[in-house]
Amino acid sequence: MKPSMRLPFAILCTVPFIMVLGNSMLVPLLPLMRSVLNVSLVQVSLFITAFSLPAGIVIPFAGFLSDCYGRKAIMVPALILYGAGGLLAGLAAWLVASPYYLILGSRILQGIGAGGTYQLAMALAGDIFQTRERTKALGLLEAANGLGKVVSPIAGAALGLLLWFAPFFVYGLLAIPIGVAVWLLVQEPDQGNKRKTDARSYFRELGQIFQEKGLSLLATILAGMVVLFILFGVLSYVSDVLEAVYGITGLRIGLLIAIPVGTMALTSYLAGSYLQKTTGQFLKVVVITGLILEASALVIMGFFANIYIFFLAMVLMGFGTGIVLPAVNTLITSASSKERGGITCLYGSARFFGVALGPPAFGLAMTLGRLPLFLGAATLVGIIAFLTVTFIQTEKLLPPELLPGH
Repeated sequence: MKPSMRLPFAILCTVPFIMVLGNSMLVPLLPLMRSVLNVSLVQVSLFITAFSLPAGIVIPFAGFLSDCYGRKAIMVPALILYGAGGLLAGLAAWLVASPYYLILGSRILQGIGAGGTYQLAMALAGDIFQTRERTKALGLLEAANGLGKVVSPIAGAALGLLLWFAPFFVYGLLAIPIGVAVWLLVQEPDQGNKRKTDARSYFRELGQIFQEKGLSLLATILAGMVVLFILFGVLSYVSDVLEAVYGITGLRIGLLIAIPVGTMALTSYLAGSYLQKTTGQFLKVVVITGLILEASALVIMGFFANIYIFFLAMVLMGFGTGIVLPAVNTLITSASSKERGGITCLYGSARFFGVALGPPAFGLAMTLGRLPLFLGAATLVGIIAFLTVTFIQTEKLLPPELLPGH
């Protein structure tokens, strides 16, 4: 990476970092929020869903608009809205006697803002880096996202010792300055005639891409979606079980949750650096390997109730997730240059839907018992691994310069 790009790219890496705080910082506080607000487990898990579901809906539109008008023109207002939603949630919790629904509404605003953040940062990185360096850059973005997942449960639990609603204010204090820094310091490549204003022709070309590469793209998107569905489902399950079964509360929950997430962040960084040096066809093997490791970890979680074995399995799950995501990100962002924003953001929607559905799905499935819950999750991952083996064709998704011989 050129020295002149280091500071702008570091600022770009703060976008996935701040975005992931939106959910991960609240996970260790869900039991406390449930108690303070006097709501059910499903109701408090809606704080995750209310953020992720709107983001998933907004992301494709953000991608289209970024392809038409530029990444920064959409990303910066989105970051400011994300921060403003956090400030509103904090003020509601501070000043209103029964703030549950106001917080829920503010989380929806945050989610709308989040829809224009990480995926556009990925698309912008794809615009900036046109060689195999793209894989490393996307691995660094995923590592920044993972670092946020590591820091956020610890920070959320620590802030919760002061005020249960303190994390909401942090969103605004971080996201708004980051938005300003992106606008001022990150240079967006001139796309020239690649920018479009004709929605009909844009979606016609996007449809053509899916007609040619649809099965490969769908299998790749599902792989990224499912590993995050499982990750956030397991994290919400662990957060509840640690308090209810083991009496572990506060900062200790955040520290324990950070262990598997830290593994994922470190693995994403290392995988991105390693994959930069390999041929693109190896990416499919990496995705399959990661999914197999994740399914194995879930089987272990189902059969062993011992907390130490369970957390070793979570570390294995974090490792599997960490090698899947950089490979998937490279395949997605390389599938098209002209419609990169739209395709990346469709993938981003799937990621957010996975994050949104994970906690309530695991919360409801807990009534079935631990073994059916985790074996069912392992079966789902196994199905995605089969789809990956069957349908992903890297030669359809990657440009020639990322394939062998270049």
